[in-house]
Amino acid sequence: MRHKTSKKVEIKWLNEPEEHDCPAALSYLSVLCGEQTATTHVNQLKCASLSEFKAKDIFRASGLSLLGISNGHVKKDQQRIELGRELSPLLLVRDAVHGKVVIADGYHRLCAVYSYDEDAVIPCKIAWHHRLLNGNEK
Repeated sequence: MRHKTSKKVEIKWLNEPEEHDCPAALSYLSVLCGEQTATTHVNQLKCASLSEFKAKDIFRASGLSLLGISNGHVKKDQQRIELGRELSPLLLVRDAVHGKVVIADGYHRLCAVYSYDEDAVIPCKIAWHHRLLNGNEK
């Protein structure tokens, strides 16, 4: 669902993730691939340089569905956009085994941005691992 606005909204971005983003990514990735592998990915994310991708391409690569504006976290990020506050870059992990991108942190920000402009360019930090979800780690 598109967020209707009468004016073009500028989406502002931080140059680095916020302090809470990497722990959030670690928590999510630990569920997917175990704490040891998740820690490796988060360490890669901390060192990664920023890349930029369109919102629609990140969605397609992730295979996730778009959350609507009724989601509280999405609404909060939309309010940040409306107020001109900077958003944190997305933290992504390329999963070559399954041919997709895992959004380790920033799913709600992505949905909020997409609601304004599917072609919006989003800064991301990306870790890459060919065995992300191999199921061997407990």
